[in-house]
Amino acid sequence: MYRVELKPRAQREFDRLSSGDQGRVLAVLVGLADEPRPRQSVKLSGAIHRLRVGPFRIIYAVFDRDQLVLIGKVARREKDTYDDIDRLL
Repeated sequence: MYRVELKPRAQREFDRLSSGDQGRVLAVLVGLADEPRPRQSVKLSGAIHRLRVGPFRIIYAVFDRDQLVLIGKVARREKDTYDDIDRLL
């Protein structure tokens, strides 16, 4: 089982979501502990992946050695959603 952690930026973005959206995103985050690379995830580069949850994107990295899933961004899909993803994590 992997440990799921949110970076401070991702935590702030998560906290700004409505309660309904938080519930949907939280269900996906909890699922990442059991399966860090679900079938619907897309590998962006290196250890960085993204998941789509309705209009939102979860950008995260998987560190198998540490059994860690680090969430770098939880954001609505916009033009700049994927800018500087290497610096997020």
